[in-house]
Amino acid sequence: MADVTQQSALELAPTQLFIGGEWRDATGGATFAVDDPATGQTLTQVADGTAADGAAALDAAVAAQAEWAATEPRTRSEILRSAFELVRERSESFAMLMTLEMGKPLAEARGEVTYGNEFFRWFAEEAVRIHGRYAVAPSGGTRLLTTKQPVGPTFMITPWNFPLAMGTRKIGPAIAAGCTMVVKPAHETPLTMLALAKTLEEVGLPAGVLNVVTTSSSGEVSEPIIRDPRLRKLTFTGSTGVGQKLVEQSSEQLLRLSMELGGNAPFVVFDDADVDAAVEGAMQAKMRNIGEACTAANRFLVHEDVAQEFSTKFAERMGGLTVGQGTKDGVQVGPLITSKARDGVAALVDEAVEGGATVLTGGQVPQGEGWFYPPTVLTDVAAGSRVMREEIFGPVAPITTFSSEDEAVRIANGTEYGLVGYVYTRDASRMIRVAEALDFGMVGVNQGVVSNPSAPFGGVKHSGYGREGGFEGIEEYLETKYIGIAL
Repeated sequence: MADVTQQSALELAPTQLFIGGEWRDATGGATFAVDDPATGQTLTQVADGTAADGAAALDAAVAAQAEWAATEPRTRSEILRSAFELVRERSESFAMLMTLEMGKPLAEARGEVTYGNEFFRWFAEEAVRIHGRYAVAPSGGTRLLTTKQPVGPTFMITPWNFPLAMGTRKIGPAIAAGCTMVVKPAHETPLTMLALAKTLEEVGLPAGVLNVVTTSSSGEVSEPIIRDPRLRKLTFTGSTGVGQKLVEQSSEQLLRLSMELGGNAPFVVFDDADVDAAVEGAMQAKMRNIGEACTAANRFLVHEDVAQEFSTKFAERMGGLTVGQGTKDGVQVGPLITSKARDGVAALVDEAVEGGATVLTGGQVPQGEGWFYPPTVLTDVAAGSRVMREEIFGPVAPITTFSSEDEAVRIANGTEYGLVGYVYTRDASRMIRVAEALDFGMVGVNQGVVSNPSAPFGGVKHSGYGREGGFEGIEEYLETKYIGIAL
């Protein structure tokens, strides 16, 4: 594979809006800067879409919906499969692009390309497996025919932390189901989505099926789209606070919703756990995406009998990570996305320390350019600390202890969030017992990564509803129609 330079990666991404199969400037010609969080320097300027551009994108999606819904499932499948192959061919360019605009190390960006691209392959296979059923009514005089049809035009709001994967796991099932789309990527990381749209255009996705509007004024562009009676579905990945506002807006049109919101994942280590395996899992669960992930382990609940061993080994691993610009060799921890995000993480740590927490490693904002924060491990953390209650979204691991299984479950469930929990134990009965008792949409048992394109991803409580991935993922884009046929 040829070497990919930063410039060649940037050239993969157009900088205009993609509406109705055409690349065009924003109404009025405004642009906004996309910055490198590792240096604070501007990478490029992209079109700053307006409410008028959002309306035009929805117009295009609505116009394309009927023909796209009638397209043969095999055709939709082959478009997704071709996109999968082309993204794989361009994997190094996509990885470099993500590292530049989001900050994650290149090795991790490559992992996201592989993971995110699997949603295209998975839903290419699901596109031809949409089915209904045929039954005889109990009375015998009627036949019951159940079919699945695409929901219709869908508005997708994607976050900055996984610029490729959060797009493919929404776009993939929509294409497979026969839905058209308007996508609004996060203004911090629009380039990956623009490159993805270009890739789909090149493999033959018809004009108007996918439309992308980049903007620095999310609310001004999004709200009119959400309130438009022609829109049929909204899917959002992001914070719970923003999600709640979007749900309120969507109620006017009673939209079909998929909401993947915040998390406060417990990582529970029992006294019978393999401590070394738990430390390895903790590194994965905490440091995937620099901790900027809704699935990131947020609270470490460790049995008092193994707490010292776990904490010491975990802090040693965390403290040994190399922090720096993600494009450089050997770097394992990149910057946080913005200065505001970095300052927020630092404030959580400072408050915890003021409340009596002990810093085993990290805990200080480094000097120099970029929005860096070191991997940090805290012990003796007070139960009421904000760092235990709020989503950290950074490389900070607060540790507290428990003495019984019931106490561990009670503490783990003591949050309004319910996305994912992690459990380490060698007791087979406890694995099942605790997994069933945890009030979360996903549970990882003796593993620090649960995300899998072939499994349903989603949460309960304030972590949202709906599922992405797995057999369930395409159902979010399908409506069930019942047809009664009298004989």
